[in-house]
Amino acid sequence: MRARQKLAAGAADEAVREYEALLEAEPNHLEALNAVGMWALRGGNQPRALRLLRQALSCAPEDALSLSNLAQVHHAGGDLEAALQCYRQLLQAQPGAYAARLSAARLLELQGQPGVALPHYFRAISDAQREGRWLSQDSTPRALRELVLHAMRTVDHGREALFQPMRQRWQQRYGMGEMRRVEKALRIYLGQLAPDYPDPHQRPTFLFLPDLPASPYLDKRRIVQTQQLEDNWRAVREELEGLLQAQFKGAERVFHNDALEQANLRGNGRDPKWNGFYFERHGEQRQDNRLACPRTTALLDTLPLCRIRDHSPETMFSALWPGTHLLPHQGITNTRVVGHLALIVPPDCALRVVDQTYHWREGEVVVFDDTYMHEAWNRSEQLRVVLIFDLWHPDLSAAECEMIAELVAAIGDFRVAAERF
Repeated sequence: MRARQKLAAGAADEAVREYEALLEAEPNHLEALNAVGMWALRGGNQPRALRLLRQALSCAPEDALSLSNLAQVHHAGGDLEAALQCYRQLLQAQPGAYAARLSAARLLELQGQPGVALPHYFRAISDAQREGRWLSQDSTPRALRELVLHAMRTVDHGREALFQPMRQRWQQRYGMGEMRRVEKALRIYLGQLAPDYPDPHQRPTFLFLPDLPASPYLDKRRIVQTQQLEDNWRAVREELEGLLQAQFKGAERVFHNDALEQANLRGNGRDPKWNGFYFERHGEQRQDNRLACPRTTALLDTLPLCRIRDHSPETMFSALWPGTHLLPHQGITNTRVVGHLALIVPPDCALRVVDQTYHWREGEVVVFDDTYMHEAWNRSEQLRVVLIFDLWHPDLSAAECEMIAELVAAIGDFRVAAERF
């Protein structure tokens, strides 16, 4: 298109004339409506800009460019709420549109809602940097540089202020000595302190607590309640077998969409499959499943499970189908360790943490730190099932567990706020 070529060449006046001519021939041409509308805005003709961009949206109600441009027109006219409504509609359809989210956060701030703006500034920056943008002047469009820098300063100060009341409560309740490691973890999370990993193979993807002993596998005897699991493993397997006879009704995919499954699972000549019969998922109890397995549930409830509102624990019968390989991956935090009680283990099934391979043995518990690179496979022709449970790291104090639970829940609330608009 000649108009687009001239615009790219910097001949804006000529490009607009081409677009104007195009509109005479095709009054609903979306690209031309947007180009001429924004040119009208730059020329100070806000009413014409408004009319043209509304016409564009009447032709394509979900068009992201038209919504963004109309938001700019409303902003220029002083109608911040109408501008925000355009951004809301755009972000509902395209949550990862980080430039639109950045502009929307600024409008919220201008409306006197800095607390609402803060998580959206944070998410806009995070999403952009994940794609290699806004990391430097060169990776930030000139028109956005000032606002991006403002957003970064706002996020740094805002998140520091957000966690300050929590820190004060901890100091009053537990004292500085007890909160030392958790305070360092928070500073690392906020980017104020570089992590010093004791083992180069350990890399938590979310929260790292420093000065915590690190080891791929842990001595299960340090978590004394696991002995009761082993003593009663046959009762647990009996309940599992009842579920399997009922076609494992109540089980669900561990990876909730095809993209995640394709990224994390491989099959040996067949479709891979990993399902979980959950008793708790992200800290939410599955009541029907718990009622179906009362003895298993009762045993799980005796464990020092890592309980964090809306996050953990996850407890489940983990079913790895024949030929399935769970690819190497790392967990989110070293404050949690993972336990397995082996229930049905055919030959050629194993767990590998870093370079240490463990072959499950029915009736035995293994505990490992999943922030080390780990993988699992079932190369047999039969189903493999273990009971999985998330535990607090045994070297944490009770006070540290309480502080970490409060901290992670607060971080989660902040992230959820960035999902809502």
